[in-house]
Amino acid sequence: MRLDKLLVELNIGTRSEVKALLKKGLILVDGNRGNKPEEKVDENTVVIAYQGKEYRYKQFSYYIMNKPKGVITATEDGKEKTVMDVFYEQCSDAPRGLSPVGRLDKDTTGLLLITNDGKLAHELLSPKKHVDKTYFVTLDKELEKSDIEALEAGVSIGEGDLTAPAKVEYSGGKTCYITIHEGKFHQVKRMFFAVGKEVLELKRTAFGPLKLDENKLPMGKICELSHFNSLKY
Repeated sequence: MRLDKLLVELNIGTRSEVKALLKKGLILVDGNRGNKPEEKVDENTVVIAYQGKEYRYKQFSYYIMNKPKGVITATEDGKEKTVMDVFYEQCSDAPRGLSPVGRLDKDTTGLLLITNDGKLAHELLSPKKHVDKTYFVTLDKELEKSDIEALEAGVSIGEGDLTAPAKVEYSGGKTCYITIHEGKFHQVKRMFFAVGKEVLELKRTAFGPLKLDENKLPMGKICELSHFNSLKY
């Protein structure tokens, strides 16, 4: 990869900015100064140093956010604050080109994966892959046995076919966990509405192999995964 392109990928600056930094000898490339912008380097092995910090290139990056309320799941928006605004406020030196995988409603909180791995994002969201998503739900009323049976068998949310069977974990009260593998618009809220219940609070606690540990990742916070299959953060 061209050196100046790599430095831009590492979010050190724009193309013109990194060229100026290289000319001034402010960037070390494998410990050397005076490198030219057009120089080709092996992005997989080269070590870049700038302002006392080392940078190493990674083709893909993976982060998880415990999404807060009041922000929309989008890369950018002209009117509302997005999850990526929150992300770059905390991770200003993260690579550009990252985006959230899937969508959580503005008032929904919980686990959100952010990455630039488009292939992985496609597989996680593909209806054919049946990737589980688990939510902690707070309702306006307690669930009846018949409600649980209906949710687990599939309910009508006004789209013709019934929803795919869900799994409900309920131990009384007005809260429960529900696991689905579809991703229809406002699906969880619409499913509970179909059995006469209103969702007051909704939080995603798991997505595929990822699980949210709020003791380690409080609401609104972000952490990087060493690789997608890592559950340690």
